[in-house]
Amino acid sequence: MEITVTYRPTRRLSIRITKEGEVRVSAPYGVSKRRISAFVESHRDWIEKSRERILASAGCRRAFYDSLPQDTLSQRKEAARRLSLITEPLISHYSQLMGVTVDSVRYRANRSKWGSCNVEKKIITFSTYLLLLPSYCIEHVVVHELAHLLVPNHSREFYSVMDIYFPDWKKARKETRLLSSGQLKGEDKRSAGLL
Repeated sequence: MEITVTYRPTRRLSIRITKEGEVRVSAPYGVSKRRISAFVESHRDWIEKSRERILASAGCRRAFYDSLPQDTLSQRKEAARRLSLITEPLISHYSQLMGVTVDSVRYRANRSKWGSCNVEKKIITFSTYLLLLPSYCIEHVVVHELAHLLVPNHSREFYSVMDIYFPDWKKARKETRLLSSGQLKGEDKRSAGLL
C-alpha cells in the first residue's frame, strides 16, 4: 500500500483515504519518518477497512453509471433525446407554476452533477444519467434547477422554495444519492420502481 506524506503547518498527524483508495498522511513540519510510520501502523486496521469500503463504493458507483453507455456521440444524442421527452413537460409545467423563464436546456453525460443552472443566461443543463433514476427523482432535479432562477444559492430561502414546489425533495435527494452510490440493492430497487 502506497502512502503519500504531505508536510503542512498543522499540529497533529492525520490520515485521509481518497476516492481512489490512496492513503494520504498530513504531518506537521519536522516530524520524523519513524513517527509517521508508527502512526500509520497504529491505524492500519482502520486504513484497510476504509480503503476496502471506499473502493467497493467506487465500484458500485462506476457500475451504476456504466449501466447507461454514453461512449459514442450517437449514444449521447439518444440519451439526450430520451431525457428531453421527460424533462421538457416538467420544465413547461413548473416554469409556469413558479413564474420563471428558461431560455435554453442542454444535456450532457455528466457524472459529477445532476443539473446546473446559469441564472444570468437562464440556461439549465441536465446530466443524461438522470435516465437511471426514478421519475420523481428526475422531477426533483428539474424543480431544483428551476428554483435557482428564483434563488441562485442553496440558502434557507432556496429550500423554502423547494418546500413549496416539491415538498418531497429530501426523500428524492436521499434516494438519488443512494442509487448513484450503489447503496440501494435488490428489494429497495424494486420498491423504487427500478426493477
